[in-house]
Amino acid sequence: MTHTLTTLTATAARAGLLALAATLLVVCAVPAQAAAGRATSSDWLLLTVSRGDARSGATRTALLLCDPPRGHARAARACAELDATDGRIADLPPRDAYCPMIYAPVTAHARGQWRGRPVEYTRTFPSPCVMAARTGAVFALDGLDGLHGSAAQG
Repeated sequence: MTHTLTTLTATAARAGLLALAATLLVVCAVPAQAAAGRATSSDWLLLTVSRGDARSGATRTALLLCDPPRGHARAARACAELDATDGRIADLPPRDAYCPMIYAPVTAHARGQWRGRPVEYTRTFPSPCVMAARTGAVFALDGLDGLHGSAAQG
């Protein structure tokens, strides 16, 4: 009878240790998943829009972060647009817009990282309206009223 109680006690102890080990694995896995989720929050883009070339005109700058979206007035929309193209600004789909044929060049520049990959983008557009049509909300920075013409979207 003593032998049976000892066997039952040893079996119960093993089961308890297995349950404890399983609990520790689950508890340790949750912070690891949370840390993996935070890795995307290190994605950032330093956005600059300059009238003319960067040396001679008015310049606006913003730091776009997407977890949570912040950095400028249309950050949530900009982050969604960048997610759709995996962070490739040049791949943003152009919007239909009616832009006046007035040459007022603006240069858009983005530097940073998206999903661990470096991002470097620079392009000069013939007008702020064309820039808005080609880059969506990404370069829609606050204080660009003096830089942007209005774009009637179709």
